[in-house]
Parts: sequence; structure tokens; C-alpha cells
Amino acid sequence: MDSIIIGLLGFGAGFVLAYWMKSLLVTKQAKTAAEDSMRVLEESKQRADTLLKEAKLEAKDRLFKMKSEFDQETNEIRNELKRQEKRLLQKRESLEKRQDTYEKRDKELIVREKNIIKSEEDIEKKQKEYQILILEQNVQLEKISGMTSEQAKELLLRAMENEARHEGAKMVKRVTTEAQEEASRVAKKIMATAIQRYAGDFVAERTVSVVPLPEDEMKGRIIGREGRNIRALEAATGIDLIIDDTPEAVVLSGFNPVRREVARLSLLKLIADGRIHPARIEEIVKAVELEVDVAIKESGEHAAFELGVHNIHPELLKVVGQLKFRTSYAQNVLQHSVEVGALCGIMAAELGLNIKLAKRMGLLHDIGKAIDHEVEGPHAVIGAKLAKKYGESQKIVQAISAHHEDVPPETVYDLLVQAADSLSGARPGARKELLENYVKRLEDLEQIANSFKGVANTYAIQAGRELRVIVESDNVSDEDAVLLSSDIAKKIEELLTFPGQIKVTVIRETRAVDYANK
Repeated sequence: MDSIIIGLLGFGAGFVLAYWMKSLLVTKQAKTAAEDSMRVLEESKQRADTLLKEAKLEAKDRLFKMKSEFDQETNEIRNELKRQEKRLLQKRESLEKRQDTYEKRDKELIVREKNIIKSEEDIEKKQKEYQILILEQNVQLEKISGMTSEQAKELLLRAMENEARHEGAKMVKRVTTEAQEEASRVAKKIMATAIQRYAGDFVAERTVSVVPLPEDEMKGRIIGREGRNIRALEAATGIDLIIDDTPEAVVLSGFNPVRREVARLSLLKLIADGRIHPARIEEIVKAVELEVDVAIKESGEHAAFELGVHNIHPELLKVVGQLKFRTSYAQNVLQHSVEVGALCGIMAAELGLNIKLAKRMGLLHDIGKAIDHEVEGPHAVIGAKLAKKYGESQKIVQAISAHHEDVPPETVYDLLVQAADSLSGARPGARKELLENYVKRLEDLEQIANSFKGVANTYAIQAGRELRVIVESDNVSDEDAVLLSSDIAKKIEELLTFPGQIKVTVIRETRAVDYANK
């Protein structure tokens, strides 16, 4: 029991001692914390004072700097204002000087205006006096001449017009005569040389081909059962077969000359073979098409070789070869093209021009006729586009498009091609023309010439290529005859369409008749 009490007392004393020690420790810590707080507070206060001093110093520096900048800007503004003030003063002085000058000028202008007004008044007075004098003189002149002023003016103008027309006609006649003599001499020489050095044969082919038959019974075999053979042949070739009462003949009709030739050769082979049925027809037509293509290519190459023209595009050569199956007024177009090329070369040689270029233009000038049944437009324009497509030069394209004057000629080569084309197509035997068209053209020519005043008789000669006009010598002078021929030629160009050229000759003669009597 005592030990328990002693233990409890010891425990209590220890507890009290521990509590006291803890109180002392807490007190010491609180004191230390208070001292630290005071120290931190003091340091914060010192730092705040330092920052405040620094802020004040920085504010003073910034204020000083702003003041310096403000003073500098103020000085600059003052200086600029002084400069502007100085400029304004100078401008003011200048304006004052100008004002003085303008005032002086105004005074001078006022004086001049007064003088001008006075001069105008004097001029008006003089004009009135002159007008009165002119009227008096006109009245006197009208009394003396017996004509009014309007009649005198008309008479003077008419006299001047007649004199000017007379002098102009004389000059035109002289210049035209000299030019015609020289041009005629040179042209005749060149044409004669070209004609003498070239001669061509012509093949008369028509747009309708006729295939001869060995016997009339062959017509039935060509038609076939229920017309299957003739339908197959027309479908394969694109050509119409006309089987009528014509003995031992079948007519092939079509616009495409190449297809018509294919149909003609195919029909000849079928007749020779004897086996005529749709399958055999298709086989023969395909084989003939290949043969015709080869023949076309060879024809084009042969034409180019004959003229010595090289480096033509192969496709363009094939188009040239197609001209072999095209005719114009029964003249074979390929032979015509070769002839035109040869004539162009001959005339180019006479004129000292490029012979090969001229021959190339002549050979290609009518290539549009090979496809003009497939393409809309004049064959000259079609041919020019075709030549340009296959790389021909601009000179050649121009010559092709201008050979019928669908576009105006620009170079001497264009005129060469026109002349050679006319020479090849217009010489006797080269082409055929319907009698009705021929007669109508002659009548139109004579009618145009007869419509002019002073024409007595008109005669169209040389197949309508020359028009001779006989005029009344009393009404038409020699100078008027020159102008009349030009006027008739222009009217023919406007109203008629014709190949080549038409020569207009105006004939005026004076006959003196007298009689000797006894």
C-alpha cells in the first residue's frame, strides 16, 4: 500500500515537473517567436523605407526626364512655328507682289479692252462700208454681164470642174497608157514564154461514172435477190447505182469522187470475178479502198516529184492525190494544179523570184476542192486552212486563200498564182461551159456597157474575155473615153462573177465626110 502511495506520489511529482518544464519551454519558445516577429517587423519596416526612398528617387528621375523631353518638344515646336511663321511671311510678301502685278495687268487690260472695243467699232463701220461697196459692185456687174451672182458662181464652178476633169483625164490617160504599154510588153513576154515552155494534156472526166457491162443479164446479178446486192454495194461505197434501160451500162452517181472511183473499180472486179453477193461485195470494196488509197498517195507524190516540190506533209500529199478524181468544167483538177505549178515556176523564173516557192503555191492552190463537198465555205479558204494545219508557210497559205480574191492579194506570188490559174483554166479546150451560161454572160456584159451615156454599140468578143465599146465621138472626148473604160470595168467587177479578167476597150473615132460634085 505504501509502495502504491509512494508510486502515485512519484508519478504526480513527475507529472508536475514535466508540466513545469513544458511550461518553461513553451514560454521560452513564445519569447523567441516574439523576438523573431519583432526582428521581421523591423526588417520589413527598413525594407519598406528603402523601397519608398527608391520609389521617390525613381519618380524624381522620371519627372526630370519627362520635363526634359517636354522642354525639348516645346523647343522644337517653337522652332517649327518660327519657321512656318517665316514661310508665311515670305508667302505673304510674294502674294503682295503678285497682287501688285495683277493690279497693274488689270489696268493694262482695261486700257487694251477699251482700245479693242474702239477697233472693233471701227472694223464694223468699215465692214458695213465694204458690204455696201460690194453690193453696189455686184449690182453693176450683174447689169454689165446680164447674170446673177449665183449664175456666175455656177458657171465658174462648172468651168473649173470641166477644166479639172479634162486635165485629170489627160493625166490619167498618159499615165495609164505608159503603164499599160510597159506592163503589156512585160506580161506578154512572160505569158508567151510560159505558154511556149509548157503544154499539158487534159482528161475529160464527169461527176457521173459509167461502168460498161458484158451483157444486160449482169444487171440482174448486180441487183441480186430482192435488191440485196445493190443495197450492199451502195452501203459499202456510199454511192448510188442507177440501173435503167441503158444497154450494157450501169451509172454510178455521187458527190465524192474518191468513193465513186472505189465503187467503179469494185463493180468492175465483181463483174470480172462473177461472184456477186453481200459478203464478197464487202471484201472487194475493202480491198479496192486500200488500192485507191495507195493510188491517191502515189498520185500526190508523183505530182510533187514532177514539179520538184519536196517536204510536203504526207497527209497533205494524200489530199493532193485526191484531186485526181475531181474535175472542174471537165478539166482534171490534179493536172490543172500541176500545170498551174509549172506556169508559176516559169513566170517566177522570168521575174527573178523563188521558183520552188512559186511551184509549191501553184500545186497546192486548189487542194480545198478535194474536200469542199465535206466542208462548208469557198474552196480557197478551205485549202488555206488545210495548208496551215499541215505546217505550210504563211506565204503559201495567203496565196491559196487569195487566188480567187476571197482575201486581198498581198504579194507578187499571189498575183502569179492568179495569173497561172486563169491561164490554165481559160485557154481554149481546157474547160467546158454550158451554152446557156456562156450566152447569158455575154448578154450581161453588153447590157452593162450599154447602160452608160454616150455608148453607141457594144461587142463581147473572145469568149467574153474582151468587151469592145464604141462611143459617140460628139458626146465623149478622148479623155472621157479613158474614164469610161475604167467605170465600165468597175461596174462589171461589182455585178458579175467571172474567172480571170475581162478587157474593156473603148473605141472613139471621128469621121469627116464630104462630097465632090461637078
